[in-house]
Amino acid sequence: MTADGSDLMTSSKNFVQGNAISELADQFGTPLFVYDSDVLAATYRALRDALPRTVDVFYSLKANPNVSVCALLHSFGAGAEVSSFAELVTALRAGVAPEDIIFLGPGKDERELAACVEAGIHAIVCESLDELDLLDSLPVAASGDVVPVLIRVNPAFGTKGSGLAMGGKPRQFGIDEAELRRSKHRIAALRNIRVMGVHVYMGTRFLNHEDVIHNTQRILALAEDVAGQLGFPLETVDFGGGLGVAYFDNEEDMDLDALGAGLTEVLSPFSLRNPNCRMIMELGRFLTAMAGTYVVRARYVKESMGESFVVADGGTNHHMAAVGVGSFVKRNFPVRHAEKSEAEELRPYNVTGPLCTPNDVVAKKVRLPTVRPGDLLAVERSGAYGPTASPGLFLSHGFPAEVMVHKGQAHLIRDRDTTEDLLARQHLVNFHSASG
Repeated sequence: MTADGSDLMTSSKNFVQGNAISELADQFGTPLFVYDSDVLAATYRALRDALPRTVDVFYSLKANPNVSVCALLHSFGAGAEVSSFAELVTALRAGVAPEDIIFLGPGKDERELAACVEAGIHAIVCESLDELDLLDSLPVAASGDVVPVLIRVNPAFGTKGSGLAMGGKPRQFGIDEAELRRSKHRIAALRNIRVMGVHVYMGTRFLNHEDVIHNTQRILALAEDVAGQLGFPLETVDFGGGLGVAYFDNEEDMDLDALGAGLTEVLSPFSLRNPNCRMIMELGRFLTAMAGTYVVRARYVKESMGESFVVADGGTNHHMAAVGVGSFVKRNFPVRHAEKSEAEELRPYNVTGPLCTPNDVVAKKVRLPTVRPGDLLAVERSGAYGPTASPGLFLSHGFPAEVMVHKGQAHLIRDRDTTEDLLARQHLVNFHSASG
């Protein structure tokens, strides 16, 4: 079984568990995100089967914070990595136990820190010495048991193979390794915090298993060394994840078998030295991207200076990731006609959305069967960083509906924004009042 669950699909890509995309579009409208629960399951299980059993898989909600997506992945066994108060509440409502939740992010406020303490989550990942001091000073931290904390380290070493480096460079994330090593006395002075491990996240969109294995080996060595130098127990190590998805031409998906074999070789001796240490791998994009399809309807098809344009009802306002993840060069996500076979003659189209900006291009010169107004197009591998990383309020279109197909039945898991939704939080000043 492949990680994308392709053998679980019907013979046509234009169906999701027996539901025609055209029927889903008619029922729920467009633009529309459709998630296939079978693909979510297959992706998680393929990863889980490949990884050593000693590794806990945590789902990074930032990739897709829908509560039903989180709940389904949790039902398979995933914990949760959250980075805001709303994500924390989402994970708890999805049924994730507090002891299987970690909270990270460089800009936590007092409310978020207090909520983590009150919920009793596994660990707060602190990303600066000032954050450690703030957490230590909170009344809620002093009123009960000591608060478990992981220190996020920005290591002195860099990485390769990442679409976006998150460590080993000047970054707002974590405490620089050199600064941390100078901070033994400051950390020892904390009274309401128990430092119990290390978190390191080197980057995202890794496609080569060798890079992930190499990073993990260096992270584990760093964790042991820093814990020994600063004098705290090594009870948890989060060595990141950042596994990528092959969106573009000439890319290949991660070899999970090779990844699992290499991590086993690296983690086994570490586990022997640290038998009580919990090891966490956090993933967002990898777990959800393959399961999602962004469906738009063509409103107009036009020619401009020798090029064909499809102007659709949705674009980068819902799927900013499709402009090219971690790339300065525009490359296309996989895009297909959702109602026609690719056996038909193909021609190049620029697929755009309704926004008043030339940057609203979902796909450039993508080859498709003839497209006419009213036709449906599908952007594949769109289950991660769709609405969550897009300017959904541009032109006040709002965010689209989201649907999950589970056991052959389509469930609406997010309502489409309405005009009233968008205006409900705005307040009109009475400029003609007598007091004015």
